Amino acid sequence: MHTDVRQAARPESTEEDLATQMQTYRLQSFLKGRREHLNLRQIEVAERLDISERAYGNWERGQVKEWTDEKLYALAEALEMSEYQITRLFLYAAGRAPQPDLRAAFRRTQTEDPAVASFLGDYTVMLDALALPTFVIDQRWDVKMTNNAYRELFRDVKPHPTAMPCANFLRFGLFHPDAPTVLVDHLKWQMAMLTQLSSSLERHGEDTGLQAIRRDVYLHPALRDAYLTDMPNWVLGSGADLVHHEGTVRELRHPDPSIGLQGCRLLEETPRSLKALGLTRLTLVLVDVDDSLVPERHGSHQHHAA
Repeated sequence: MHTDVRQAARPESTEEDLATQMQTYRLQSFLKGRREHLNLRQIEVAERLDISERAYGNWERGQVKEWTDEKLYALAEALEMSEYQITRLFLYAAGRAPQPDLRAAFRRTQTEDPAVASFLGDYTVMLDALALPTFVIDQRWDVKMTNNAYRELFRDVKPHPTAMPCANFLRFGLFHPDAPTVLVDHLKWQMAMLTQLSSSLERHGEDTGLQAIRRDVYLHPALRDAYLTDMPNWVLGSGADLVHHEGTVRELRHPDPSIGLQGCRLLEETPRSLKALGLTRLTLVLVDVDDSLVPERHGSHQHHAA
């Protein structure tokens, strides 16, 4: 009788072992791939973490007694991970989404530092020297910094109580009546933004600002249907959200007639100093419109939530 019970339990145990092995393999591949993408050796990552090369080798192989939030956030910073990649790291290592509380407390301490305030002031000056529209956001897509080129791009946008492009980029794209005048083929921009909203809520589900955007989406029937029905199918085709699909070329129309219609790639290029403050830098890389890059632009439809 006891032998039968043990034998019956073996298949379940084997399945659990296979699942654990698969999880470890995903983590190994993810960490090694990220490190190699940055052209870093294990010893260089270990130095960033202030641990031995042997210890980091164990981390990369998944041989860690306990993956604490401190370890995972430190690892994410050492490997210069985006928010999307941080979520993947937590899922592979700990089987759960990241908890923002620890990181938020750390960031609050940093932003009270006069040296940090001075750095942010200098960084704003540097942004203004850039020719491409560039802006800095927090986790809820509130816009914290913009440069002259960004403000010039949206100079003709009429006032709106909650959806100005220099206040919250997601709200602007989803709710502002003037958004289609700048974001050409507006439906595709909206789908990418809805996907970004969903992705951001996966990482920061307790963020009241993101929750408020989702509530407002539900108040607009077209956006609600797109969010609940169309967006999941759209993700299967595009594979990522607004930020993490940098090869995508969308279109925008610059108010300066000499610039006019442009292709646009949204490029994330966040230095570690900004990332440590919970901020993300995004640049709208403008390129000449090419029908081979945007094959559907002549047959697309636009709609927006007024």
